[in-house]
Amino acid sequence: MKLLPFNLGSILGKAALATAALGIFLAAGAPAAKANDWDDCNRRIAYTDMRYHEAVERFGPYSSAARHWAHERHEAYERQEHLRHEYRDRY
Repeated sequence: MKLLPFNLGSILGKAALATAALGIFLAAGAPAAKANDWDDCNRRIAYTDMRYHEAVERFGPYSSAARHWAHERHEAYERQEHLRHEYRDRY
């Protein structure tokens, strides 16, 4: 039976190249994710506020859909307050 020959240097070179590429992608993407926290928070508040008002218009203020979106809106405002305190304490 004939074994398939392989080049250990070629495999290690490819693994090193893949590791280096992954490191570059992770390092380049980290600052952008941190900078978008505030924008994402405001976008989430606007979205949940819009969905809450739509649910109130369609189903009434005491419907399960309105309660759900009121809860989601409350969580979005809590997240905004958390970020506000985090940024205030940092700078």
